[in-house]
Amino acid sequence: MNSPDTLPYTLPPLPDDEAVARAQSFAARMAQRRTCRWFSDEPVPRGVIEAAIAAAGSAPSGANHQPWHFAVVGSPNTKRAIREAAEAEERRFYGADGSDPKAGKQWLAALGPLGTDADKPFLETAPWLIVVFAQRKGGIAEDGQTQNYYVNESVGIACGLLLATLHEAGVATLTHTPSPMGFLRTVCGRPEWEKPVMIVVAGRPAADATVPAHALIKKPLSQIASWL
Repeated sequence: MNSPDTLPYTLPPLPDDEAVARAQSFAARMAQRRTCRWFSDEPVPRGVIEAAIAAAGSAPSGANHQPWHFAVVGSPNTKRAIREAAEAEERRFYGADGSDPKAGKQWLAALGPLGTDADKPFLETAPWLIVVFAQRKGGIAEDGQTQNYYVNESVGIACGLLLATLHEAGVATLTHTPSPMGFLRTVCGRPEWEKPVMIVVAGRPAADATVPAHALIKKPLSQIASWL
């Protein structure tokens, strides 16, 4: 039943066989997604990034407050500033600055098969950095005062849609989370009630880009799903 405050739900139903085929096709394309750590400086059209953020902005959110902001960085100077600040934190994380690593032995051991270290050249090489912020407050009006709800869950879903759309467009991505990330608020000029969540690096893979074999290990459906 409709009221003046509602609209009809308009998603058209699909025949079962078409629904399964579409889902399987999309899953197959997503299964080809890989984290890229070696990027080309080849440009990616701004329209691709705009469309990906628009898709992210369609995500469900607590009370429909849409508690996210995507700061898109293409300026070489700003990318360099982000890289310098991020690598400073990464050197402390890995102990590359001569101090005891902030990451424990177990964490570093888990990262070992991926071959990561404190050097993050992709933060300058890739054409786009999308810095994702979670808005603790603001509501739809972004007034900085209205309480937002289920912020982490909402932003996480939005980031998933962002990555999926970029992959659909043939754009390679990497999610980078230096810790702490407070410097991103300063570099991007965002208000104190926003929390940096991640940097999504977006661009074309370098011609000689590789992927660690460990990254190709994915849990099977039988392990990640149960049917009750």
